Amino acid sequence: MIDSSSQQIELHGHPVTYQRAGEGPAVVLIHGITSSSRTWREVIPALAERYTVIAPDLLGHGRSAKPRGDYSLGAYASGIRDLLVALEIPRATVVGHSLGGGVAMQFAYQFPDRVERLVLVDSGGLGGEVSLVLRAATLPGAEWVLPLLASAPLRNAGAAVGSLLSRVGVRPSADVRGLSEGFESLGDADARRAFVHTARSVIDPAGQRVDASDRLYLSEHVPSLIVWGERDRMIPVQHGHDAHALMPNSRLETFPGAGHFPFNDDPKRFVAVLDDFIATTEPAVFDDDLIRRLMLRNRS
Repeated sequence: MIDSSSQQIELHGHPVTYQRAGEGPAVVLIHGITSSSRTWREVIPALAERYTVIAPDLLGHGRSAKPRGDYSLGAYASGIRDLLVALEIPRATVVGHSLGGGVAMQFAYQFPDRVERLVLVDSGGLGGEVSLVLRAATLPGAEWVLPLLASAPLRNAGAAVGSLLSRVGVRPSADVRGLSEGFESLGDADARRAFVHTARSVIDPAGQRVDASDRLYLSEHVPSLIVWGERDRMIPVQHGHDAHALMPNSRLETFPGAGHFPFNDDPKRFVAVLDDFIATTEPAVFDDDLIRRLMLRNRS
């Protein structure tokens, strides 16, 4: 296995941390809300045997800067573009998980010439339903409650439970591990502020308020793969089925028994599915004329 290396670059005056590993066609891995590039640690080494893997910590997350600023999907997509430009990577297969799926779709919409393939993993932005926990984070006053929920005693208690389970031979589920890591990240005040701003940019108390469904037809000429855990309690698997129906020529892979982090529930299968998808599809080729014809053809 090939190990990834953590690197840092300054973009627009802000430090951005990212993992880079391997050589070959570029694959960009975009994490979800409260997460970081380490969420991909189970799959990066295997992918790096065949691809150049880039996994950033989005601004406001992980070890990247957490400035007061724009935490919209458009801003995140622009940040991914800027990172790829700085790293001299012109095009890539873009993989997005949860919030990262919304970022990946926005990236494909804003910068179609930079996308070879699109992979959505338990993605946000495909329907209204989302977990009550994320909706609660958008309520007025959430920024005052989060410091209590993310206090050191509670975070330490969660870590202790995970450690105890490991010692007695019980492997915590991918969802438990993923959510625990996200919970740990909220111990930092700047991270909490970024989390609230990010959540409110895409969610309100009624659910997800950003929906890409009306533009999914544009993916007709972009090889697209949808991966979903059948037991996802954060974002229901039905969103994946609905998106598959709206994305011409897309593939849908559901993981039985997996939750919101299917690439960590079954990393070997995830790598195999992604590898087969890349090997059996040709990179997208877009230009303004094709995009214009697609939009006018679907004009209501």
